[in-house]
Amino acid sequence: MQRYLSSSTYIDWHTVEIRSLAHKLANRAGSESELVHLSFEFVRDEIRHSSDYKLNPVTCKASDVLRHKTGYCYAKSHLLAALLRANGVPTGLCYQRLSVGNGGAPYCLHGLNAVYLKDFGWYRVDARGNKAGVDAQFHPPREALAFPIRDPKERDLPEIWDAPLPVVVETLERHATYDQVLANLPDIELIG
Repeated sequence: MQRYLSSSTYIDWHTVEIRSLAHKLANRAGSESELVHLSFEFVRDEIRHSSDYKLNPVTCKASDVLRHKTGYCYAKSHLLAALLRANGVPTGLCYQRLSVGNGGAPYCLHGLNAVYLKDFGWYRVDARGNKAGVDAQFHPPREALAFPIRDPKERDLPEIWDAPLPVVVETLERHATYDQVLANLPDIELIG
């Protein structure tokens, strides 16, 4: 579990700003589950999704997401992982492969988190941000993610990563504006 607690370049929970917010959230929580819930809702509701709100700059590091209060789903998942890891809650990164439109190609990755809850084991949460047609919630053990799998080439990727996928980091770091990222969303090829 140690790798799901570590600080890194993109999940940089050792920064003063992230530790301070993590401490405030922990002080408001009466249990680990409540801490995860409060942290999830903070990222989901207080950090604006870059594309939904047409916001720059493009963020990738958790500390930058917190500083600028915006990020794509991937960056928001980095912040949620950082906040929870700062409080000793093992947290990983997960991805779905989804259709960009209403079905069929093109496809892109969607970033979310898996949190290790003592009462339930690994539990996925999606702090992307709600809007019309998107209603992600925290209701363990039942998952309430932002997007269901609908298309035969869409997938819930089963892995729980301790660090962001290189294709995600490369996309976020290569593009300067939210619309450039939107036009070049990361994807991976499925095997089988």
